[in-house]
Amino acid sequence: MRIHGEHPRRLLSLLRGRGSSIAGLLSLIGLLLAPALGLAQEATSTAAVAYRDIPQLGGSRNIIWVIAQQHLLLAGFVLGVPIFAWVCEIVGWKTGEKRYDKLAKEFTKLLTSAYATTALFGGILLFLLIGFYPKLMTYLTDIFFPSFVVYCVLFLLETVTLYLYWYGWDTMQGGGMKVLHLFLGFLLNVFAFFIMIVPNSWATFQASPVVITEGSSLARAWAATWNPTWWPVNVHRLIANVVLGGFICGAYAGVRYLSVTTAEERDHYDWMGYVGNFIGVFGMLPLPFAGYWLMREVYQYNQQMGITLMGGFLSWLFILQAVLIGALFLGANYYFWLGITHRIPGAEAKYRKPIMAMLIILLLCLGVWMTPHSLVASLEEARKMGGTHHPLLGVFGVMSAKMTVVNLMILVTFMSFVIYWRAGKQETATWAKIAKTVMGGVLGIAAIVVIVLGVWGYFVPAIVRINYFSVAQVLITLFVMLTITPLTAVLLRSARTTTEMVWGRMPPRAGYALVMNAVMVILLMTLMGYARSSSRVHWHIYGVMRDSSQYAYSPALGYAAAFMSLNTFMFCMLVAFIFWVATMGDKGKAMDSGAKGKVPAGAFPAMAGGSAALDDKREL
Repeated sequence: MRIHGEHPRRLLSLLRGRGSSIAGLLSLIGLLLAPALGLAQEATSTAAVAYRDIPQLGGSRNIIWVIAQQHLLLAGFVLGVPIFAWVCEIVGWKTGEKRYDKLAKEFTKLLTSAYATTALFGGILLFLLIGFYPKLMTYLTDIFFPSFVVYCVLFLLETVTLYLYWYGWDTMQGGGMKVLHLFLGFLLNVFAFFIMIVPNSWATFQASPVVITEGSSLARAWAATWNPTWWPVNVHRLIANVVLGGFICGAYAGVRYLSVTTAEERDHYDWMGYVGNFIGVFGMLPLPFAGYWLMREVYQYNQQMGITLMGGFLSWLFILQAVLIGALFLGANYYFWLGITHRIPGAEAKYRKPIMAMLIILLLCLGVWMTPHSLVASLEEARKMGGTHHPLLGVFGVMSAKMTVVNLMILVTFMSFVIYWRAGKQETATWAKIAKTVMGGVLGIAAIVVIVLGVWGYFVPAIVRINYFSVAQVLITLFVMLTITPLTAVLLRSARTTTEMVWGRMPPRAGYALVMNAVMVILLMTLMGYARSSSRVHWHIYGVMRDSSQYAYSPALGYAAAFMSLNTFMFCMLVAFIFWVATMGDKGKAMDSGAKGKVPAGAFPAMAGGSAALDDKREL
């Protein structure tokens, strides 16, 4: 092989002198690989370029797609976990129950393992964006440079706080030191929140840019930051991060539950799986409302963008979204129902009919939610139907029906949690019957009003349905949750426990359900990430900077679905690796518990003779 031009002279000059062998070897590798990567033409160019590419690796857009999605998913986990880890620590501190503190510490251990990986992907993403899209990044840097500085300071503060919070856990346990540790957890969440909303301004500005007047650099950055979709995205992502973190921690507990061999560990991870599922469901209930607010702001900012999302080629993504969210609702409720029938002795016969009724309602609502507005049909099929709308099912394809069933699914899921919460307890308060009657009446009237508004929405103008009826449905559902939750808490404060909850008795399918919920959430986030990005169509910054690269088109839905699946698989592998690293230290701990409390691998306490006898005594 011969090397032409200036390359031999440069290599010889680098290789001269003592200790230059390593530098020369690295330079040789770089010079030989650069042409293969398609970057050699940029080396001698003195003019500014708008785009660079590596077509041999699938193209710049696909590379950015994968790296950015991995970074966002990891960031969602890293920003969501500190919230409920800190809350669990507060609960353990207030109640004196050590299991909450242990749970918070285990959550934080997962956080520290994922933190460095998140930063790594963030750095890779930054370098790739600067390299592939220099013109776009120059424009954004000119506007947002002050917020870049703020972001760097916040990142440093969060890193220091996280290290103090994690490594000082065992030291800061008594008296005032515990309060200091809780304060560090609070600061960690504050810094994490601002670390989330600052980059959100850069992304939302691309979708909903505002007019930037002349002024100081700080004033221009603030004007660009406060764009119409900034706060809706902030709220939506904050809730979504909690959901992602909760279900991933639930999946971690589910996997550990299936693999541990001692009864004590099985009880702990069964309880941890319950907490993770509860956190995921707690965040999932208000998440559709935050998404609805975001879509309202998109429509108000630019109606064409909203039509592209909800009525154009991207509208079929929302059918896939309905499938994924429906599977998530079913999985979360299924886990609650398994907890009722397996953790609470004697509850299966009592709650079998209510569970079956809730399952039927969820399936019917999911069927309506999955119904598309326009069907993909052949010419012959369209003629038989009399158009692209099915004569019977077409009525379920409009937003009035979908908003109705979403609210009903939220109400059913909320009631699953309330039933699980009240199972095994007997109210002793004198006003218990009145309170239960009021809660039943509130739930029944709310469901009827939601359905009435949904049907009425077919006979009013769209502006009335969107601005009044849909908002009323949301407020009614929130009213139910905000009324029944505190009332149930007060009612159960004086309740008598009739049946103790037995941990560690869940069947293996409960662990699989927790893993499935986590996968559904990840798929859902990759799906909506593609939808939000594609809503800008051929613009880098909507209406301001046009995409003039060879990738200035929206990928086909099948192609996008393949990348969503790839991103989900890669993230699951990353999380599995992170969790494996985080638990390596645990494997070296005592297996010296002996036969006492030991359960054979794959066996469950309910199936083991000694544990079954213990359960019989508890029931007596």
